[in-house]
Amino acid sequence: MRSRHDSAVRLGAVAALWLGLLLTTYWWVTDGGIQELGGWATGLRSMGRLTGLAAAVLLLAQVVLMARVPMLEAAFGQDRLARIHRVTGFTSFNLMLAHLVTITWGYAAGELRRTPATLWDLTVDYPGMLLAVGGTVCLCLSVLTSIRAARKRIRYESWHLLHLYAYLGVGIALPHQLWTGQEFLSSPGRTVFWWTAWAVTAAAVLVYRIGVPIWRNVRHRLRVTAVVPETEGVVSVYVGGRRLDGLRAEAGQFFSWRFLGRPGWTRANPYSLSAAPDGRGLRITVQDAGDGSAALGSLQPGTRVLVEGPFGRMSSRARTGRKLALIGAGVGVTPLRALAEGLEYEPGDAVLVQRYTDQPLFHDELQALWRDRGLSLLTLPGSRRRPDSWFGAGVGEYDDVQALLHWIPDIAERDVYLCGPEAWTELVRSSLSTAGLPAERLHLETFKW
Repeated sequence: MRSRHDSAVRLGAVAALWLGLLLTTYWWVTDGGIQELGGWATGLRSMGRLTGLAAAVLLLAQVVLMARVPMLEAAFGQDRLARIHRVTGFTSFNLMLAHLVTITWGYAAGELRRTPATLWDLTVDYPGMLLAVGGTVCLCLSVLTSIRAARKRIRYESWHLLHLYAYLGVGIALPHQLWTGQEFLSSPGRTVFWWTAWAVTAAAVLVYRIGVPIWRNVRHRLRVTAVVPETEGVVSVYVGGRRLDGLRAEAGQFFSWRFLGRPGWTRANPYSLSAAPDGRGLRITVQDAGDGSAALGSLQPGTRVLVEGPFGRMSSRARTGRKLALIGAGVGVTPLRALAEGLEYEPGDAVLVQRYTDQPLFHDELQALWRDRGLSLLTLPGSRRRPDSWFGAGVGEYDDVQALLHWIPDIAERDVYLCGPEAWTELVRSSLSTAGLPAERLHLETFKW
């Protein structure tokens, strides 16, 4: 039932986006947009209007995608939403730049040398244009810091803070269209469409990014209860609170966490649950990898905690069949350990593959799940045997697919939950595909904790 509901939500979301794009394109056509393409200056202005319309729809869509709307979160999952958000964001940004260039060039009568002066006149004389310039600067800052090369050079907290400028950019870049654009004001239907789209987007942000987190934190009053070292550089943080069953968290999901009373507490970090939630407490397990994670080992019991979530689709919601394979590397095994505890399965129907270099995480806990619930365990210790392999050195001469099929012959018939560093998971994904695993049976979260 949940699967059918999620499929319907995904179909409806995609249809709504395309409907918005087609509807605005239809209005552009009825306003003579195609006929205007016959002249150089009029064609530039016409293309400027079309790219501006498409950019506006996609800018609003990308805000909704990351507004933490529960229905979208459950149907798509954070990873998929983030990928769609990235593609939508870069596309809308490119269209916005095309709109800026073509509309200005068109108003300059198609003369390139007059374009800078025309841009200045439009900026200072037209209502809302100064705001649009400020919004464009904010969006440029957000996009430039989201390019992979730049993203790798800045800390997570810094990137997250800069990325929030995208909300400000959208908020102040689009109003000029509501004040001056003929496609927005020429009929009651268009006006209602655009103001409704704006209102829905603003409501999604205010309710799910601000209102719901505030309500949940006031209601549940989360605090640290204990900090326990696990292995070298890895600690588990235990959190308690009131009526935690009301969070409706599931094994495999993650929260965005803020621990008060320490530097950088205003910036949230995503960490997966490492134990199945029981309504009385939550646990995360974190490796010292910078970005504020090192400070978690010094947290004191009683420290106040703020959370957003739960997020992620790598839970029982994504399950399609009876048998399971949980595959993780390093601290990426944390959500898999929670899934091994929280999911239903018969003895022998679930196998956990753990890849580690020095010490395995949760050794005693996983052994208990093996004894009590029949969880099969496969450990892959040591350094990787070669860069293009996700196995450890003990595999011998077998290639990855042969070794995988040797240990789990029915891997193509199982739901596979995969978690670890991105480059490593790509190698695993390739092996699973070669082994015949259908794409809908692979449930993946990138390495974000």
